[in-house]
Amino acid sequence: MNRQPTGRLACGAALLFPLLLLGLAWHLKHPLLYWLRHVETPLLLALATGGLAWRRGFPGRLPVALLLAVIVVTLAREGEYQAQRAAVLAGGDSLRTVGEHFIVGFTDFAELQPLAAGGLIGGIYLGKRNLRGRSMAAVAADIAALQAVRRRAELPPLIVAGDQEGGPVSHLSPLLEAMPPLASLVGSNDPPAAARCYGARQGRGLAALGVNLNFGPVLDLRPAAPDQPHDRLSRIAARAIAADPATVGAVASGYIDGLADSGVRATLKHFPGLGRVRQDTHLRAAQLDDSPATLAADWQPFRQLAGHSGAAMMLGHVTLAAIDRQRAASHSAAVIDGLLRSEWGYDGVLITDDLNMGAVYDLGIGRVASEALAAGVDLVLVSYDPRQFYRAVYAAADALERGAIAHSRLRHSARRLAELLPPAESRAEFRSNAKIAAPVSFPCPDAPADSRFAAGKPAHAG
Repeated sequence: MNRQPTGRLACGAALLFPLLLLGLAWHLKHPLLYWLRHVETPLLLALATGGLAWRRGFPGRLPVALLLAVIVVTLAREGEYQAQRAAVLAGGDSLRTVGEHFIVGFTDFAELQPLAAGGLIGGIYLGKRNLRGRSMAAVAADIAALQAVRRRAELPPLIVAGDQEGGPVSHLSPLLEAMPPLASLVGSNDPPAAARCYGARQGRGLAALGVNLNFGPVLDLRPAAPDQPHDRLSRIAARAIAADPATVGAVASGYIDGLADSGVRATLKHFPGLGRVRQDTHLRAAQLDDSPATLAADWQPFRQLAGHSGAAMMLGHVTLAAIDRQRAASHSAAVIDGLLRSEWGYDGVLITDDLNMGAVYDLGIGRVASEALAAGVDLVLVSYDPRQFYRAVYAAADALERGAIAHSRLRHSARRLAELLPPAESRAEFRSNAKIAAPVSFPCPDAPADSRFAAGKPAHAG
């Protein structure tokens, strides 16, 4: 009497296995599978081949057909990736033209040599995995060697980026000193002065390592509610300076000046602000439904500091529904060219958040990278899964050749990048973005009540 249900269960299990493998094959080299990167292709082929060898245990022909499809799709996806990688490494005018607008992560310095020497990248992202088990001197020597490669090739210096906010996001610690969050300075007698000392101290460590662009400060306003339990990555409540925009602007301004004293540029992040966003953009899409008028306070620190010399601005993967419902700010022409470049008059460097993040990756990393550059972004970040760079830059080069990215757009962008990192002899003479509309000036206020509790937070606070 139980044979029929048992048979259906066996049939379902027999279909589930190849369907699971087929899904993994279709998403071959997905960032979420990064931990399997060195074995995922041979593993998928081995499991599918093993399933075919055991096909007598499968009811009907459908599981066998699905396993054959797994093999075909795996080989096709691997072949496509390898062909794109080979084409990128071979170089070419279009690849070099778009490549200088990419900042890429890496797993070892050796893989960066051909990209740096060939002018196929504009910068690198230095993360915790690059420092593990190494001394500061060794890492600094490797970065200096890469910069020497650039000089010999008569190419601009590499942008070397790090994410050292202080507090819970200190990705270059413990090699660099772990410092408390900027929010801990809000209760001091003179927060901007304290922030400048903080930035100078942090900047000296960054510069000694070879970092010339830091992904900080966070200008997102602290949300009224604490971080959601499911938000394990963004954690804006733990990273924000304060809920009051004037306080954020004052502390961040001092911090930027402190970094500049050591020759390190800052990054204002994450426009249009994550303080009101409940979704974690590392994993899923997020949308702000508020009008620009409602968001005016959230944007005040960005508008105030966008004209600050020596700072870039990072675009988050958040959709501004009132301006563009179809694309996140990071690749929206309406936001980038319309709001920031035209309405605000911002002529500084714009950089995307990591395109490996779930909010945009599944749209196609090549498509998002191309749309971002076409819209006026200057730097595309591909950090968590470095090998996604080949897909992204290959697609961007194709978009350039098709006319989807205007050459004039990239020429303006190249000029902004050159101004971000002037020659060493003029390091202290940072250029201001004079076109920025209506810069805000205000006296440094006392710390608001909502910010004072942060002063007691330890450096690892979450």
